Amino acid sequence: MTALIIVIAVVAIIAIYLMTTYNSFVKLRNQAEEAGAGIDVHLKERYDLIPNLVETVKGYAKHESSTLEAVIKARNSAMSASTLEEKDAANNALSGTLKSLFALSESYPDLKANTGFVDLQQKLTEIEKGLLNARKYYNAIAKQMNSKVEMFPSCLVASMTGFRKLPYAEVEEAAKARVEVKF
Repeated sequence: MTALIIVIAVVAIIAIYLMTTYNSFVKLRNQAEEAGAGIDVHLKERYDLIPNLVETVKGYAKHESSTLEAVIKARNSAMSASTLEEKDAANNALSGTLKSLFALSESYPDLKANTGFVDLQQKLTEIEKGLLNARKYYNAIAKQMNSKVEMFPSCLVASMTGFRKLPYAEVEEAAKARVEVKF
């Protein structure tokens, strides 16, 4: 009789562990989806702002059409990306074209003095900060999920239920480069 109670207690403990571990995986997956949606919101704001930037620059730099076309092409490519890896790659390319757009503005003092352009630049800076924070939040959730997927004994539950590691949102290569300061 006591052996039966011990077996039932062990089975109950294992069942409770499996259930709580599975539920924690579901919670982390849902948090990751929420964090990914947060990134998408900031990216949409960024995509919506870019045509206004291009139109503002177009009025001052009509003969710089290749730069403007590259920005629009990169924006459209980024908007059509579906997975996190595709979005990261496309948005890295978009960041590069935006840098060339802002570098172009240095050649046009009237454009740099345009309050509309300056306001758009500031708004883009705010969006970029929000995007950075959203990526940090996503990466924190991904780290929790990835640790749980790899650690014993939760890795057994992960493999039985199909939970996998999440990819990290990465920074573009240009942002990783060392900044040189010269006086």
